[in-house]
Order: sequence, then C-alpha cells, then structure tokens
Amino acid sequence: MADKLKLLVAVLLVIAGVAGFYFFAGAPTVVRVLSVLVGIVLAGAVAGMSGPGRQFFRFALDARDEARKVVWPTRKETIQMTGVVMAFVVVMALFLWAVDGILMWLVKLAMGRGV
Repeated sequence: MADKLKLLVAVLLVIAGVAGFYFFAGAPTVVRVLSVLVGIVLAGAVAGMSGPGRQFFRFALDARDEARKVVWPTRKETIQMTGVVMAFVVVMALFLWAVDGILMWLVKLAMGRGV
C-alpha cells in the first residue's frame, strides 16, 4: 500500500510541475521550464523510494552494463555495411521495377491491349 501511495505522490508531483508551467504563464520561460523539471525530479526521487522504483533503477543499471558489453563496429565496417545495404536497395528496386513492368505487360496482354 505504501508503494502505491508513493507512486501516487510521484504522479501528483509531475502534475504539479506541469500545472506550474501554466500557472507561471507570465514568468520567463526559464522559470516555467524549471517548474516542470523540479516536478519531474521530485517525482523521480519519490518514485525511486518505492519497490517498483528500486526495481526499475536496478533494471536501468543492468541495461547500462549490458550496453557496455556490446562490441560496436568500427568506422570501416560501418561504411562497408552501409555500402552493401545501399547496393542491395538498388538491386531490389531494379528487380521490383522489372517485375512490375512484366506484370503490367501481362495484364495489358490479357485485356487485349498488348502489342
């Protein structure tokens, strides 16, 4: 029950931040944006104290650790693969153009309009 209450307070803080954005309509934009950011930061802090918030934080840390394990391609590999993809797109475009032309010719022939 306490977790649900904390999450409710977090949602209310976000709503309060957004309401502050409109409440301070005459204020400088910095003040309006800060009201939203403060609401979001406070909501994150309150939500982080709940059970689901702690689980999400742990999940985010695990996701970051997994992303660090990824072996990213080198610049050369990226350029080569981009070239392969572009060549494949051109070949497929030509193939589909040819198939479309042949089907159009067959339909015209079937309708008696062909040469």
